[in-house]
Amino acid sequence: MIIGANGQIGTALFAELSTIFGADSVVACDIRGTETQNGIFEQLDATDFPALVQVIKKYKVTHIYHLAAILSAKGESDPVWAWNINIQTLLNVLEAARGNNVRKVFIPSSIAVFGKSAPVWNTPQSSYLDPVTVYGVSKVATENWCNYYFNKYKLDVRSLRYPGVISYETMPGGGTTDYAIEMYHKAVQGREYTCFLDQESRLPMIYMADAIRATVELMGTTEENVKIRTSYNIAGLSFTPAELQNSIRAYFPEFSCVFKPDFRQDIAASWPKVIDDSVAADHWGWKPQYNLSQMSEVMIRNLQVNYRKTAL
Repeated sequence: MIIGANGQIGTALFAELSTIFGADSVVACDIRGTETQNGIFEQLDATDFPALVQVIKKYKVTHIYHLAAILSAKGESDPVWAWNINIQTLLNVLEAARGNNVRKVFIPSSIAVFGKSAPVWNTPQSSYLDPVTVYGVSKVATENWCNYYFNKYKLDVRSLRYPGVISYETMPGGGTTDYAIEMYHKAVQGREYTCFLDQESRLPMIYMADAIRATVELMGTTEENVKIRTSYNIAGLSFTPAELQNSIRAYFPEFSCVFKPDFRQDIAASWPKVIDDSVAADHWGWKPQYNLSQMSEVMIRNLQVNYRKTAL
């Protein structure tokens, strides 16, 4: 069962899990309609606990991937609303899983949990967490709730701290790292891009295929290998907007960016520049596959196909 299945990560995860287990074994759930999914779909508001339990019982769900959340930049427009959505859906999922024989639960965290007290270079697995956004605050709480449910109820909850996730399948969803996806879209469209971060703002990122593989590998490893029950650091690659622009110029030499930082610059400045994911590598063998040039090639090639289809 994937909650938030029509979002950026949910869309790709649904496709991967359907390939692994068969489309008739994966239940896609979202508060929105079915526009991005094929197969089993249930419209679900995860703040509605009885409705959530009903879906779990209907399909005899054994694994839940809870991806629904209000992201960093969007959450700052209404912090109380974002907190309430993120935490209420989290607790609903944990309680529903505990009471209905769900074997495993995946609930992502984020690099947004880190604040100005964490080292920005090679940010370690264990660090003081003082986030500057309500999204980050809610994810710190999420990590602690996951750890609590594992220790108190033995619920097998697993989590990853996602960096900025980059993909061509869906449009950005309100995150501070979304500039990277937007930049690719503008380049393929032959348009100038106005970037909301400054050109030297280095941030950790991950290509979607690596993010999905990390998720599947973590959920597939034995319980003995999962020694962190808050959330694991994972890293893919780290780059600045200027470096991304240069990577894109290998395909579009005339592509230009204008850098006009806004409130998201302060958010980015509080986050790590490079993540240390050696603990995940040691515990369950995590290793990224995509570098910046490989990601740019895949992103541009697939976006060109998508825009040609749209033009027909």
